[in-house]
Amino acid sequence: MFKVSPLSSGLPVLSAHLDGTAAVTVMVFAGAGSRYETEKERGISHFLEHMFFKGGKKYTNTKEVSMAIDGVGGDFNAFTGKEYAGYYVKVAKQHVELACDVLSDMLLHASFPQEEIEKERGVILEEERMYQDTPIYRAGWDFEELILGDHPLGWDTIGKEEVILSLNQADFQSHKDKLYTPDNTVITFAGNIDDDQAVRLSSDYFGELAGNKSRGYEPFSSYGSKKVLLRSKKTEQSHLVLGVPSVSSQSEDHYAHKLLSIILGGNMSSRMFLNIREAKGLCYYISTETDSYMDAGSLSTRAGVDQSRLHEAILLIKEQYLICADKGVDEDELKRAKDYIKGKLTLSMEDSEEQTHFYGKQHLLYPETLGIEEYLSKFDAVEKEQVDALASRILTPDQLRLAIIGPEKDEDALHKLLA
Repeated sequence: MFKVSPLSSGLPVLSAHLDGTAAVTVMVFAGAGSRYETEKERGISHFLEHMFFKGGKKYTNTKEVSMAIDGVGGDFNAFTGKEYAGYYVKVAKQHVELACDVLSDMLLHASFPQEEIEKERGVILEEERMYQDTPIYRAGWDFEELILGDHPLGWDTIGKEEVILSLNQADFQSHKDKLYTPDNTVITFAGNIDDDQAVRLSSDYFGELAGNKSRGYEPFSSYGSKKVLLRSKKTEQSHLVLGVPSVSSQSEDHYAHKLLSIILGGNMSSRMFLNIREAKGLCYYISTETDSYMDAGSLSTRAGVDQSRLHEAILLIKEQYLICADKGVDEDELKRAKDYIKGKLTLSMEDSEEQTHFYGKQHLLYPETLGIEEYLSKFDAVEKEQVDALASRILTPDQLRLAIIGPEKDEDALHKLLA
């Protein structure tokens, strides 16, 4: 179970006690993902995430931040997505106050030293080059660009090089002040901690957080019309992502959407794995997954194949989509998908870090925050007819989008394969 207790500033404190663990994770979630950026700011959200670790008032540099957590054997990290950013520390329960001390110093007193900005530019550019040189990542970014178009949701989170090279201390402070506010942030605790302790620690360490959110995001209105994005590159494999626009996280079909993706390619007993990897020996990795934002979504299958069998792979994935759209799913497939989700979530919820993510993201973004049992009951309620109707609606040739990185050069041929 979980409990939400707002501080006097309005800052919500969410706590979830977890039996059988000696660990506590403290996570700060903020509605400060890359979709809040303008064209001239592309990359500031992710860069800001890096800069929070460069020191505040008490822990004045990266070394002091790192030594404080490393000194008690804790874990700490951060991430920036399209809709939110998160910062967490995971420690043994007796060090939870230290976790709050470090996170609050970062959140409240980050100074963004200009000399550190200059150094970090190089780190971010190297990170961007790493992703460019990793086709499995780059193909996924290209697919999102195809689906979501020239909209902040379709932009790479890591940003544009010219923006990364131009940002300064005032830019980071301004962006922080607009989005890291009590009404756009949630402090989440999970593990060996009770509600009263979580509220007390939050009041002591995060009570100073003030201000009101003064930046919104551009609503998403229409999916991109381009069908194929090909990056011809000398690689050992061709990496492809083939998928369709789908439903948002707020859609009544959200849970059917996740179940459909599992049936198609979510595990080793899925259709894609058995019919393409096992039956055809076509690829090492193949999987189907969903991306769900507040007002947009997609379903896609990705695989790495030998260039000589690229066209065959595209046709086989397309075939599985069309069979599913035409004939629907089997009752036993749907039951297995539901049991798979239940099992995976149950296992993951044994980890306090996973619990903070599960609850914190919901509370920050969604109209209601569901407990674990209530969340799983949403999947139980999905009927075969709902999954079949969704598959029939979205898995159509006219909706297909294809991103490829590899030696392929004939884009016209790719268009014909999708027709």
